Amino acid sequence: MSRIDAKFAELRAAGRKAFVSYVMAGDPDYATALDLVKGLPEAGVDIIELGLPFTDPMADGSTIQLAGQRALEAGMTLQKTLQMVRDFRAGDDTTPIVLMGYYNPIYSRGVDHFLAEAKEAGIDGLIVVDLPPEEDSELCIPAQAAGLNFIRLATPTTDDKRLPKVLQNTSGFVYYVSITGITGAAAAQSADVGPEVARIKTATDLPVIVGFGIRTPENAQEIASVADGAVVGSAIVSELASGKSVPDVLAFVKSLSDGAHAA
Repeated sequence: MSRIDAKFAELRAAGRKAFVSYVMAGDPDYATALDLVKGLPEAGVDIIELGLPFTDPMADGSTIQLAGQRALEAGMTLQKTLQMVRDFRAGDDTTPIVLMGYYNPIYSRGVDHFLAEAKEAGIDGLIVVDLPPEEDSELCIPAQAAGLNFIRLATPTTDDKRLPKVLQNTSGFVYYVSITGITGAAAAQSADVGPEVARIKTATDLPVIVGFGIRTPENAQEIASVADGAVVGSAIVSELASGKSVPDVLAFVKSLSDGAHAA
């Protein structure tokens, strides 16, 4: 059982929904980002999504794009991102970490080399947004063989014909993108999300977690009430980008996690 599977089993036993937070590795610098990541579990985060900085993101809005640029300008690399996971694992061996990003840095590193390093560092799952199911042999299947969950995105445009293909070889959980468009572009609405989550759950036993467009504790509670949990990214990254201290950002994260856990 992976850390992700164990976390969802623990949440189910407690009758709680999951709260997942996204932060960009190395934003605005290594030390600050590591302090933030280390504080997330105490702030109520069940699963950490760690963004891998990349020069040409295509699913991210301006908030996440700028965070990636700041991280790259501060010298963040794939190797340093993996080191950040090792540094986190020195004090926390239970909180699941999902690396979220794009295929190019992984391809450049070499898939086999990357997977061995990722597993050793303590990464539990991957979300690689520019690899469709048709390319599963590239990374998805090797990742599963290496003991890493490969988490796929489903969207409002994933119809019943496409859904089985999206769910094929997916593990850990399904990430439902609540809006059409990029991160941080609009607010998620439970009236729209609920029926879509129900539709996905008829086709899989995996938990369905909803992200994109969740910015407030109330919104986190509303969305978590119709899914297995909620993801917040841009709103957290915005707090850090505004110059707030790590403790202040973590207090905001705690308000979001309290909202999701109240669902």
